Amino acid sequence: MELETALEAVRGRGGAEGLERVLSRYNEKNRATFKFDPADEEKRKNLCEGILNILEKDTKTSCQVACLEALRILSRDKTVLVPVTTKENMQILMRLAKLDMTEDSLEDVSNFPVIVEALKCLCNIVFNSAIAQKLSLELNLAAMLCNLLKKCKDQQFVDDIKCFDLRLLFLLSLLHTDIRSQLHHELQGLQVLTQALESSFSIRWTDKYKAAEEHDGSPLSLQGTDCAIEALKALFNVTLDSWNVHSENESHQFRYMAAILRHCLLTVGPTEDKTEELHSNAINLLSNIPVSCLDVLISPSTQEETVLKYNGMNMDAIQVLLDFMEKRIDKGSCYREGLTPVLSLLTECCRAHRNIRKFIKAQVLPPLRDVSNRPEVGTTVRNKLVRLMTHVDLGVKQIAAEFLFVLCKERVDNLLKYTGYGNAAGLLAARGLLAGGRGDHWYSDDEDTDTEEYKTAKPNINLITGHVEEPMPNPMDEMTEEQKEYEAMKLVNMFDKLSRDEVIKPMGVRPDGTMTPLEETICQYQTNEQDSSDSD
Repeated sequence: MELETALEAVRGRGGAEGLERVLSRYNEKNRATFKFDPADEEKRKNLCEGILNILEKDTKTSCQVACLEALRILSRDKTVLVPVTTKENMQILMRLAKLDMTEDSLEDVSNFPVIVEALKCLCNIVFNSAIAQKLSLELNLAAMLCNLLKKCKDQQFVDDIKCFDLRLLFLLSLLHTDIRSQLHHELQGLQVLTQALESSFSIRWTDKYKAAEEHDGSPLSLQGTDCAIEALKALFNVTLDSWNVHSENESHQFRYMAAILRHCLLTVGPTEDKTEELHSNAINLLSNIPVSCLDVLISPSTQEETVLKYNGMNMDAIQVLLDFMEKRIDKGSCYREGLTPVLSLLTECCRAHRNIRKFIKAQVLPPLRDVSNRPEVGTTVRNKLVRLMTHVDLGVKQIAAEFLFVLCKERVDNLLKYTGYGNAAGLLAARGLLAGGRGDHWYSDDEDTDTEEYKTAKPNINLITGHVEEPMPNPMDEMTEEQKEYEAMKLVNMFDKLSRDEVIKPMGVRPDGTMTPLEETICQYQTNEQDSSDSD
């Protein structure tokens, strides 16, 4: 009923007052509607066209807001966007959103609700329509959004405008790779978005890449948090291919960004969920920053600061990353999306920065004392990470094992001490290190950290399980030689059957530590033996 009434109103029956009243009722009724009746599809299309015809004319602000709210609700339905996604209609919405290339400031505060609603409409339309995404490139929408962001820089009461401007930039850079490239290389998008991110926080710089520590602990406002999250998401898209820094200016830009992200990690949002979302997006962006620029996450600590220190460096941000990692492990689900980014970031930081690695190792892999339990049993961070080494998700178990391996300076014997051979076998097989040795990266030599308790227990540790086991009776002690031979042949026959049925595939280890089918290993061994006897 409301749909027919709204359709009658936009066709001019009832006047401007009646139109605004009818659309306001329709909007209130459908505020939470995301699924629409297919039978009314044509009526909704006609309503969209009628609304855009009204918006093309000059109408009062409150009527424009009601029209745009209705269009925003209707644009949730992909099937009705055909009449909306024309060049002319996109330009109408862009004009209402003040998307142009002029330098006029945003002075009319009363017009801000129209700008916000027009941006919301564009967000829905761009997200739901491939045609709108192509038109965005043709209409140079990204450049105009960057220009609007600059206008918001020194303005008050523009948080909502900035938030939806950033959201639209995020969507464009996510859905259209050409716009992502345009933002990075032509529109100074990195600089504009970084400034937008910085303006979401009240940062006071005390040094080139060091922000003043806020000790009052007051949370960021909800609007400020939302703006920061949208800026982080847009920057993530723009920096996707930023592994290599080619110039001093680029290096400065990424270090400056990392310094802001450090401040972001030390900031709390209005709620626990918002804080986690803020930190999660900050971690995603840090993963795109060249690892050589991440040294600004730690800084020399002054005597006045009551912060977490290690070797004279401020480690507050690294501790936040560790706490975030443990919280994501404890969630017990969505490891690939929620846990792997922070594990990957910590792994690269540890590989490139010695102080970070040593600090994290002291937290995650402290010197062993009690080795009576298996490495995967317990509630410490080490226990949780070792459990992940045998996770069903290949990506999760690989990055968890890689993280621990780097903490152990990529030394096999050191890793086995903390995890046991059984848990580490997958990593070692993939790296070709089953025969021992170390990885490809060089690390400084540290002093031996084995405790006296560990040294005492070491001879009794089961290398496979990584802990001291209670002595078990040997079942073969009471067998005769004939029984032993019978059981051995029984075992051989079982393995032979499993192998012939291709349930298992017997493997051997080459001299270089990589795995290969057992037949190939035996042939290689026999060849080596023959070569040795020939030389004799």
